[in-house]
Amino acid sequence: MAAKKQVAGRSRVTIADVANDLGVTKSTVSRALNGYPDIAEATRLRISRAAERLGYRPLAHAQAIRTGRVRSLGLVLQIDADDGARPFLANFIAGVTQAASEENWTITIATAESEKGVRETLSRLVDEHKADGFILPRTLLRDRRVETLRAQNVPFIMFGRTENPTGCAWYDIKGEDAMRAATARLISLGHTRIAHVPGGQEYTYSKLRIEGYRAGLDAAGLDFDPDLVGAPALTGRDGDASVRALLSLAEPPTAFTFAVDRAALGAYRTAQDLGLRIGEDISIIAYDGLPEGAYADPGLTTFAVNSRQAGERLARLLIKRIRGTAPEDLRELAPATLVERGSDRPPRLSSAELALRLKTHSLI
Repeated sequence: MAAKKQVAGRSRVTIADVANDLGVTKSTVSRALNGYPDIAEATRLRISRAAERLGYRPLAHAQAIRTGRVRSLGLVLQIDADDGARPFLANFIAGVTQAASEENWTITIATAESEKGVRETLSRLVDEHKADGFILPRTLLRDRRVETLRAQNVPFIMFGRTENPTGCAWYDIKGEDAMRAATARLISLGHTRIAHVPGGQEYTYSKLRIEGYRAGLDAAGLDFDPDLVGAPALTGRDGDASVRALLSLAEPPTAFTFAVDRAALGAYRTAQDLGLRIGEDISIIAYDGLPEGAYADPGLTTFAVNSRQAGERLARLLIKRIRGTAPEDLRELAPATLVERGSDRPPRLSSAELALRLKTHSLI
């Protein structure tokens, strides 16, 4: 191996060392490690692994000057939202960090207290060269973060989808398929009056999950009834209110699908107040896989998302986007996983019987 340069009294592995070890040119090593698109993926991986094995570490400031990149992925979180501190966040960030670290990239994380603040922070991080591209979680139908980065020609990837896909890369979970499956499962158990409680109307996932709910009804030959779509809910309190309103219908639903677990957990309070038993008098299937669902009584049947895996995949796709891969080639969808518990069972009461039960309870 070629002699290593001495830096601060210790040896430092250079690009020449890596090139000599593999029998390739210094230029090939440099272009591979800096993500140039003319280097085949197999070659890039072979060189990257050799660099890791030999202990090569690029000089960050020199690399930034040479490539215009700081090898950092950006993530700006809005912390004032009702669900801004969701439990998935720790696993999600761990996944992003792990994948970035394996590529010798870092993560720049910032927070803001409003949607406008998020956009301002994104622009500031771009101006200060703190990140080469951004992960955008919880996308909106019309997402102004996307518009901001698209206008500045800054690479980004969405954890979700948006109404205008132009120039967008994404990794998303097929929530629409989960809601279709949830509806079909409730129908197979014998329910015919099935309600849906959506998430925030501005979120793309909410629209997609309503579409999945409708597709499940349609596949079973059941008519869609707009009265069975409850008020949007992201919190337990809002979920409670939405379910109470649905149960006040002349023909109340005997089963519910929820766009998010937190809203579904609010229905447990509703059931307790109205003298109903979840899994017996009414059934529930939700989406997210929050840990709290396992400790509800009965446990909440839900479609779970592997947040750590999502974070890892988003980081890898964003690095590819920064290196020049077209956004149209970086669009991936993954399934959610059904977690069966006790909140969904065959109906013990018909809709008419449930209405009578609720009327009797209100008179006591």
